[in-house]
Parts: sequence; C-alpha cells; structure tokens
Amino acid sequence: MPIRRAGQVSSFFVVSIAAVLLLIAFGAALFGLGSSGGVPAPGGTVSQASNSGQTGESGESGDSSKANDTEGGSTKTPRDRSTSSLLMYCAAGMRLPVEQIAKDYEREYGVSVQLQYGGSNTLLSQLTIARTGGLYLAGDDSYIQMAQDSGLVKEAIPLATMRPVIAVKKGNPKQIRGVDDLLRDDVTTVVGNPDQAAIGKKTRSLLTKSGHWERLERHITDTGVFKPTVPEVANDVKLGSIDAGIVWDSTLALYPDLEAIRVPELDAGTALVSVGIITGEEHPQEALKFARYLAASDRGLVTFEKSGFEVVEGDVWAERPEITFFCGSVNRRAVERLLRNFEQREGVVVNTVYNGCGILTAQMKTIRDQRQGAGFPDTYMACDRYYLDNVKEWFQEDVDISDTEVVIAVPKGNPANIRSLKDLTKEGMRVAIGQPEQCTIGVLTLDLLKAEGIMDEVMKNVVTQTATSALLLPTVTTRSVDAALTYATDTQAEGDKVDTIAIHSEAATAVQPFAIASSSQHKELSRRLYRTVAAARTTFEAVGFHFRLDTPLISGKTVRRGGE
Repeated sequence: MPIRRAGQVSSFFVVSIAAVLLLIAFGAALFGLGSSGGVPAPGGTVSQASNSGQTGESGESGDSSKANDTEGGSTKTPRDRSTSSLLMYCAAGMRLPVEQIAKDYEREYGVSVQLQYGGSNTLLSQLTIARTGGLYLAGDDSYIQMAQDSGLVKEAIPLATMRPVIAVKKGNPKQIRGVDDLLRDDVTTVVGNPDQAAIGKKTRSLLTKSGHWERLERHITDTGVFKPTVPEVANDVKLGSIDAGIVWDSTLALYPDLEAIRVPELDAGTALVSVGIITGEEHPQEALKFARYLAASDRGLVTFEKSGFEVVEGDVWAERPEITFFCGSVNRRAVERLLRNFEQREGVVVNTVYNGCGILTAQMKTIRDQRQGAGFPDTYMACDRYYLDNVKEWFQEDVDISDTEVVIAVPKGNPANIRSLKDLTKEGMRVAIGQPEQCTIGVLTLDLLKAEGIMDEVMKNVVTQTATSALLLPTVTTRSVDAALTYATDTQAEGDKVDTIAIHSEAATAVQPFAIASSSQHKELSRRLYRTVAAARTTFEAVGFHFRLDTPLISGKTVRRGGE
C-alpha cells in the first residue's frame, strides 16, 4: 500500500506539471494573437482595402536601409521604422478610385489602408475629436485648409479637380436646362447637406453668389431632400425618387443611367481634391509615402483619371524619391538643418549642391548643352535674383524668400581704421572680393563699386578673389587682408573675430529667390520643400537674413485634363 500511494503521488505531480506547461503555452499563443491584431478606427465603420494584413518586405527593407545610410548609420533590420497599416478618412465620393489604389498599394508594399468614409465635414469633425489617423482626403481643399489652420493636418498634396453639375436621368425627362428649372413646382431636387458634404458647401457658395440659393434651399426643404454624401445624392436620382441632384462631374462615371447638365452658375467654381497628412500620425514617412503613391502620375492618378477626375500634373512615382537642390552658398546656414528634417520626415533624399551661383549656373548650362538631363536641379535657391534671371527660362514658380546686405568685414578691432568704401581705395590696403564669374557676391561687389564710382581704385587693392562667399571670411579671420566685401549673414558666426561696417547703398542688397525647374519630375515634392523653407522665418532671421514672405505662394494646382 505505501508503495502504491507513493506512485500515485508521483503521477499526480507529473500530470500537474504537464498541465501548467500547457497553460503557459496556451497563454503565450493567445498573447501573440492579441498583439498582432489591428486597432479599430475611431468613429464609425471602417472598410479595409484588402483582407491581407501581412507585411510585404520587398519595398520596405530597401526604404529603411537607405534612410539609415543617408543618416550615416549602419544597415538596420527591415521595416524597423514602418507600420503594416494606415487609417485614412476619405470623402465618400472618392470611394471607387481610392479603394482600388489602396488595394494596389497593399499588393505592392504590404501595407493595408483602412478607409473610413463620410462627408468631408463629418470626417473633419470626427478627426477633430479623435485627433488620430494617418491621412485625410477631402472632397474640397477648403476642408484641408481648415484642418491645417487648426493644426490637425501638416502637409497637403493635390490630386484632382471636380466641378458641380446637375445630374438627371438619361434623356433628361423633365427637360432641365438650368438652375431656374430646379425651382419649378414639377421638379424635385436633392442636394448635399452644406454642413456635411463638400458638394453641398460648394453648391451653397456658388448659388448664393448667383442669387439662387435662398429660393432653392426653401424649395428643397418643401419638396426635396438634403443628403450627407454625394453618392446618396446620385442614388436618389438614379432610383427616380428625385428628378435632379447636384453632384460632382466625376461622380457620374459611376452612374451610366445619369447624365450631366452643366450650367454657368456651377461652372464658376471647381473643387480641388487634396490628401492631408494628419499631424499626430506616428509614422509620417509611411503616411507620406502612401500620399505620394495616391498623387503619382503613373500610380494613383491613373486610377483617378479612369474614374472621371481631372487630375493634377503629379510626380513620377519613386518609392524613395531623390531631388537635386542647387543652393547658393550664402543660404547654407539657413537651410542645412531644414533639409535634414525634411528628408527625415518625408523619407526622401535631397541631393544638395552648395556653391557660388556662377559655378552652379555654369553647371546647369553644361548639362543643358550636352542634353544630359540627369543632374539638372529640381530646385534652385540663388544667392541673388541676378543669377536666377540668367537661367529663368528653365524655371517656374519663383518666389523671393529673403535678403541680406553686402558689408565690409574687417579683423576684430578694425586695425586699418576702415570706415567706408572710400577707405578701400587707400594705397596699400589689402582687399578680398568674390570672383564675379563664379559667385553672386562678386557680381554684386562690382555693381556696388561701379554705382559708387570707385571700382577701378578699389580693384587696384584687391589681392584675393574667391569662388564663393563662404571663402571670404577666412581671409579676414586669418588677417590675410585688411577688408573683405561679404554678406552680413556670413559674419554672424564670426562675431568674436570680425567687425562689420555697413554700406548705405541700394546696390548693397542681395535677394534670395527659390524656384522649381520646369523639367523636374518631382514638382510637388519640390513645392513641399519650398513650403518648408517658406515656413522657416525664425531660422532665417536667426542667422541674419531679412525674411520677405508672409504666406507661402506656390500652390501647385496645375491640372492635366482627362485624355490629354
């Protein structure tokens, strides 16, 4: 008996330990499943572009390693800074093209896009409450602007344009020809709710200007209906429950039983469809990557065009696009950190070439003359408008960003007792200037000396001519010269080694313009770079520039019509 009880106890412990191990294994399995599950989107039903939630490695590992190589670090494991899903608030009228594009994107890059549909204003209200998500695609740019003004959206990328039209059944049985016909007693009308849908807001704005809105609103309230989204407006007309509705022209691509009546009152306004990147998105690179895919001329915009939209010009698709930025040396201290931050947020490469503007424009001309194409800058920020004007036929959308003065820089303490330009003509004075054929400061210096009538006298004392403005200050700090004509901004960092003498002349000002190359295949990315520069007033002023911009001016609304 004792032996038998000992065997029973031993068996009991074995069984108990096995049970505990099984429970631990089962719990670990459940934890693994839970941690891999998706997070439901806030505020409403979510449509997923595909049932596949798996992450594709093909595109992303290269993207991640390139980003780290750019930063100067070692290669990381794939997808260490990406996400396998994105949430997008999407205007209901965009459902057909966006759903297809999202499926294409997941198939190509393994990132699923959860699409939450609704009226543009309804979605904006949801976003205002939730303050989470990746992207917001509105039926009209005014909603994106409101989201940007309230800090909900950072970047915005244009996609397409639409115009409102009157939709009727094929054959136009009620013979509706204009807005006045919508006011007839025998005609019932459906319009998007102005407080929910972009089409409703646009309709109210246009017909208020034409003097029709108050009467039409009253007529619809009595005999028609307001709907929260544009597809619901079109569906009512399709079903025959309503005689006419006001929809976007692109909407009718989905409704072969309907036809569009264009009227001058509605033709007066178009809507720009844009996608915004939500400020609080934890993976801005991934959100911006999908936004670029949506807006690419050979990816998303192809689908938008097939769906009846008039699409914008759009950039050529690249998983990690590279742009070339020719930048005059004087701008370097203002833009260098901006460029690093831009690259990091966007997940792109900006190949920046700093040099004297004479050298930069000579490079451009060589590239053009040899018809090389590759290497020509996408963007150019000159030290002064003089050098942009020399190549202006190759650029567009130029904007003056800042300005700085030409000053006389002397060693600390001003041992040569220089007080004005005239003192540079004294016998034995050693002067440094920029080389006029290589840099803007050289051209400005000659123009200034000519304007003051002392060019020949000063040039006799010039002992050094440098290729860029950045090389002038070292001649002063090393006391190789008694004075150098340089930019005020270049002297900021050397205040303990140099003194400056102001030059009171209109010819002593250099204006720095920013422009985008007409030949660039990444104009929209270049516009976002411009907007980054345009928002950097504090950075420019901190290094001594006078900032000229109050608001960004480059809009990027160039449209390529369907079929062109």
